[in-house]
Amino acid sequence: MSRTLIIVGLGMVAVGLLWPWVARIGLGRLPGDILIERENFRLYVPITTGILISVVVSAILWLIDR
Repeated sequence: MSRTLIIVGLGMVAVGLLWPWVARIGLGRLPGDILIERENFRLYVPITTGILISVVVSAILWLIDR
């Protein structure tokens, strides 16, 4: 279990570092992501992006475990 958590953590760090390039392909502005902008307030809830990333990570971990 600890090995899996370390791999997931490293993956999250990699995505965080690569986010400027990932944002260029549209990941983060998918239909279903909620963005509310007001004068002094901005709320971003990436529902669809989170689900997509979850499915991809789950598939990768399933393939590794298999």
